[in-house]
Amino acid sequence: MQDLEPLDPVYVADVLSKPPFITIPGVINVRDLGCYPSTTFPGKITRPRHLYRSAEIAGVSPEGKILFKQLNITRVFDLRSDIELQKYNAPLPQIDGVEITQNPVFKTIDYSPEMIAKRYQLYASGKTEAFMELYSQILEHGGPAFGSILRHVRDKPNDGCLFHCTAGKDRTGIIAAIILKLAGVDDEMIANDYALTRVGREPARQMILARLTKEPLFASNNEAALNMFTCRHETMTAFLELLQDKYGGVDTYVKNYLGLSDDDVCKIQENILVSSSSHL
Repeated sequence: MQDLEPLDPVYVADVLSKPPFITIPGVINVRDLGCYPSTTFPGKITRPRHLYRSAEIAGVSPEGKILFKQLNITRVFDLRSDIELQKYNAPLPQIDGVEITQNPVFKTIDYSPEMIAKRYQLYASGKTEAFMELYSQILEHGGPAFGSILRHVRDKPNDGCLFHCTAGKDRTGIIAAIILKLAGVDDEMIANDYALTRVGREPARQMILARLTKEPLFASNNEAALNMFTCRHETMTAFLELLQDKYGGVDTYVKNYLGLSDDDVCKIQENILVSSSSHL
């Protein structure tokens, strides 16, 4: 399948050098969620240099750590579990002036060998239906973690934050979609943002495959391993439909699963949107 093949390095370098990608040495798939126009709130865009998404930051270089301050990042939310931190030897780093907290979407019990095997089987199929089952699990379990991020946005309007999981695709992609959806960003743009991980993770392609080949399911099945990391536009489109049809839309989801009120939602929207005319 075409989207499983390596991308042209020249193309990758070109895309990664431009917005919304941000270069932080030692971290891949870093993107600014700012400058997306809101269709719900005409004349507004998502605030630049405020909310960032990425893959794990354990390998951030000393130069990269300095950039956190320049990017106005004062808080990092790590959506990975204890098991992942140990398994990949990728602990939370120390960065001056940045509070880094672990906010796992899945608890340790969700990483039993049986649960991991079931999850990997779904990822390995590469089918949209399988990803929707996985993404439903993330929505069902992610309330506390996602709530922590949105409460930070509500309470700290001037403090930028970054959130990440391991590859910055699924858990990260879902909370990014929730934030953009709250801001009234068009579904097409949200799906395009999700699909950018196809390029964003490319520099770590070999590392990702090396990790997966240690798992029995993927050891002799390269295509299954690559399926796990597909990030197709249509997958996010299907997720946004799922969010609407099964969970009643983003407002209802954040109220029921994150415990937010109407006033909270209004405050969050106020904090993540700015006038487009002031950022021309």
